[in-house]
Amino acid sequence: QVQLVESGGGLVQAGGSLRLSCVASGHTFSRLTMGWFRRTPRKEREFVAAMNWPDGRTSSADSVQGRFTISRNNAESTLYLQMNSLKPEDAAVYYCAATPYSGTIDTPTRYLYWGRGTQVTVSS
Repeated sequence: QVQLVESGGGLVQAGGSLRLSCVASGHTFSRLTMGWFRRTPRKEREFVAAMNWPDGRTSSADSVQGRFTISRNNAESTLYLQMNSLKPEDAAVYYCAATPYSGTIDTPTRYLYWGRGTQVTVSS
């Protein structure tokens, strides 16, 4: 069983930055495909970004490309999401997700484990 704990959310002004973290336990972190998703009033589980195992391939949603960067530190079992140039429409609960499978990484149903989420609020 994989446990995921997100942190780093908060209130930020439009144009600002935040870095989300997700600490994983219960599995060899380096052997997990990891992703970030978000929940808004309009979308239950929207793909944000992901990093595939084992090839390290990354993917991100068109809406965040050029602004958000996903990265991981396998030694610390931690996944990151650097969010720059935040917009009000980025406001959401952000979830970290993990799966031992590789391949299609932008589909939430592919992920077996989920954190509880961290709230990001962006003021205009």
